[in-house]
Amino acid sequence: MCRHLAYVGPPVTLASLVLEPPHSLLRQSYAPADMRGGGTINADGFGAGWYPEPGGPAARYRSAGPIWSDASFAALAAVTGSGGVLAAVRSATVGMPVTDTAAAPFADGPWLFSHNGVVRGWPQSVAAAAAALPVTDLLTLDAPTDSAFLWALVRHRLRGGADPADALASVVTEVAAAAPESRLNLLLTNGTAIWATAWSHALSVRTDDSHALVVSEPIDPHTTWTAVPDRHLVTACPGHRRFTALATTGEE
Repeated sequence: MCRHLAYVGPPVTLASLVLEPPHSLLRQSYAPADMRGGGTINADGFGAGWYPEPGGPAARYRSAGPIWSDASFAALAAVTGSGGVLAAVRSATVGMPVTDTAAAPFADGPWLFSHNGVVRGWPQSVAAAAAALPVTDLLTLDAPTDSAFLWALVRHRLRGGADPADALASVVTEVAAAAPESRLNLLLTNGTAIWATAWSHALSVRTDDSHALVVSEPIDPHTTWTAVPDRHLVTACPGHRRFTALATTGEE
């Protein structure tokens, strides 16, 4: 499994979200609180994405190493600010490669994406879903992993004009039906709003009039967080959040 977060709001430094809070992603990389049997640490890479210009394409920093050993990222994070951030630390599923391109976030233009979980029976279980993708999308996956493949499914829907919430919901329900007992916490942002799914793993949200933050585990346990109900999608932006139940046909 992995741990991830997304933030939208006034510009803040990457360090203030990823490194400095008492239960930051840095801490979750070596002392996560809720992995649910999906490993013990998140040391198989990490990444952060942000927006150098509001409304513009996202920038990324990704590494195959553990976040705690990367002094270059710490220096960058201390001086890089943005009003939209998505970051993740990775625990690789057994048999999947540990490379920088396998680490989230995955990106396309303004979109940043991450997956916390596992697709059961990979890759045979989702062969039918793969067959529906353009061949070039399959040939240009960031890495031969379930997370990169889920991003290809989501991105294909976004490019076709799907609403972001509908894109995530349809991917989760399709993959859950094909690969029962998968864990499918998907996280997506365009720098102004956040969409995320909770499917057999933990997810929490915090919003106020200025910002929205969606996390695998609360990064500051001394503030108020709301748990996203299992098998629900959350849409969040400053001053607003909405939970939507996900269909469960074919997966119980």
